[in-house]
Amino acid sequence: MEAKSIAKYVRMSSMKVGVVLDLIRGKNVNEAFAILKYTPKDAAEVINKVLKSAVANAENNLSLDINNLYVAEAYACQGPTLKRFRPHAQGRAFRIKKRTSHVTVVVKERA
Repeated sequence: MEAKSIAKYVRMSSMKVGVVLDLIRGKNVNEAFAILKYTPKDAAEVINKVLKSAVANAENNLSLDINNLYVAEAYACQGPTLKRFRPHAQGRAFRIKKRTSHVTVVVKERA
């Protein structure tokens, strides 16, 4: 049994989110929350919300024991990119790509 949670259109690049996801992948849920609490990255706050949601889904929808849960999968896919332009010298324009990502966390119960 696995519970899953997805946060879509997060205004952060998937590479930046992936760095924090690597820290919690395979860890016990309580340990993952502790790691995210003391990780000084903006992505940690978003991932904390997604992990809380996945744990709540496991507890309420599937009746799994919270103490036996671990982060089975954690990944960030690239979402749509917002394209913006900044004016530059001599009438030129400079493109800015504001990247988004879809963060997915899957928790399972240890056997």
